[in-house]
Amino acid sequence: MTVPDAEGIRAPKARRTAPRAELAVVTVVALGGAVGAAARYAASLWWPARLGGFPWTIFWVNVVGCAVIGVFLVLVTEAWTAHRLLRPFFGTGVLGGFTTFSTYAVDIQKLFDDGRPGTALASLAATPCAALAAVWLAATATRRVLARRRR
Repeated sequence: MTVPDAEGIRAPKARRTAPRAELAVVTVVALGGAVGAAARYAASLWWPARLGGFPWTIFWVNVVGCAVIGVFLVLVTEAWTAHRLLRPFFGTGVLGGFTTFSTYAVDIQKLFDDGRPGTALASLAATPCAALAAVWLAATATRRVLARRRR
């Protein structure tokens, strides 16, 4: 099959095959995502949110996940020479599957729909603020610990 290029000249269509390295990254992200999503689901079973109440489980899942990513990224970029698949597996996969801003958005919509705009707005504001604070504090604390250990 041929496809026209920018000038309208027909050239053979390039095959779309993922090199082995890209396939490995996709695989570890998927595996990590399954682990993270299962952990988030387990958290929601162990600590179910009260109907119409503040969505504490998802709030803390997002805050803890952001804190862990702060520690993890400092370690893999400033302290360790990590395997090339560790960051996609753990950072993108596990922590990406564990944290959930889509559920956060759905929870806010449900709170509005249930006539709880104050709780919805509190969650809307508190979650990203706490998540950003968590990643910053965790990264800063990790850098300080590493600096002390190097002295």
